Amino acid sequence: MADVIVVGAGPAGSAAACHLARAGLDVLLLEKTAFPREKVCGDGLTPRAVHELMTLGIDLTTPGWFRTEGIRLTGAGRTLELPWPDGAFGLTRTRADLDELLARNAVAAGATLLENTKATAPLLDHTNRVIGVRTPTSDHHAALVVAADGASSRLAVALGLRPRANRPIGVAARRYYRSPRHDDAHLEIDFDLAPAGYGWIFGMGDGTCNVGVAFLRTAHADYRRLLDQWLAPLPPEWALTPANATGPVRGAALPMGFSRQPHYVPGLLLTGDSGGMINPSTGEGIAYALQAARLAADTITTALSRPTPGQRERTLYGYPSTLKQAHGSTFTLGRAFTAALEHPSVMRLATRQALAHPSLTHFALKALGDFPTPTTPRLPDRLAAALTKITPPS
Repeated sequence: MADVIVVGAGPAGSAAACHLARAGLDVLLLEKTAFPREKVCGDGLTPRAVHELMTLGIDLTTPGWFRTEGIRLTGAGRTLELPWPDGAFGLTRTRADLDELLARNAVAAGATLLENTKATAPLLDHTNRVIGVRTPTSDHHAALVVAADGASSRLAVALGLRPRANRPIGVAARRYYRSPRHDDAHLEIDFDLAPAGYGWIFGMGDGTCNVGVAFLRTAHADYRRLLDQWLAPLPPEWALTPANATGPVRGAALPMGFSRQPHYVPGLLLTGDSGGMINPSTGEGIAYALQAARLAADTITTALSRPTPGQRERTLYGYPSTLKQAHGSTFTLGRAFTAALEHPSVMRLATRQALAHPSLTHFALKALGDFPTPTTPRLPDRLAAALTKITPPS
């Protein structure tokens, strides 16, 4: 019997396992596949994500990381470059590399990793409290379980926790291309993509770019066709053509804005995509998954140190509130933003106005995208902070 079972060895699961193991807990980390394995993602890591990687003790100086200096926004015939503030930096790294690195880091911290081990169902006691998980070969028991098993979250669904109908669901598709733009130090986002979406070009620094599109599922678009249509008019010298692709187009759902709640039921905490922890405005998920993993681990470590069952449970029930304090207001603003952008004319107007006024763009990125706050905040930073503060988390 472990202290904690973590289901899913993506960024959220491996980060939670690492933090828990470092706290001295007996942690079992289950991964349904074997490393290395593919994951649909933009592979872009913002300064927020970089900070979380540092708290995990990840060595960011080894080969495989590509450093970014900011973001480039394009649309409506305009281009705006925004550096990460105060010398902060971002990174790119393929998820095939990143996920395995984080899982091995958790093992180095003391967690036990079982690959090719699918959790098929939660184990419940007579009070319906989660006390472990079932796999095809055995039952594993633990004081607590962390569900980090992705957007479909078999564990959450088995407990009746399904995505909320009033939360946005996105779709993302990406493909790798050999391209001379592989060493571009800016994450490029193009808003000339309708309906209600954007395209991205992220240099990987290894001769390839991660190129993709993201849009709301309500658009009912074919992501392969949308990607082809967006890439067709781009400059030929960028080499973003099928002949330069290194693999197929892959797509995935993006559960956004805390789409699955509550994030704690007796014995089980949700984190990462299983809890819908993707920013509705930007589609960013890794940073929020890593931060939620740390918050979950802190909650569990504190709870298990309490002397009585009642005190432990009260601590665990505080986890959803902790998450909402961290990101609830930003996600609430993001849901309102995505609702407006379902209208292409609104999106075009917003793109035109924002890129023509850098201060407005900075304000939007701070309020909607958790853009890092500089040491000396400017007026847009202060206004965005005030807006976030008065927005109720939900």
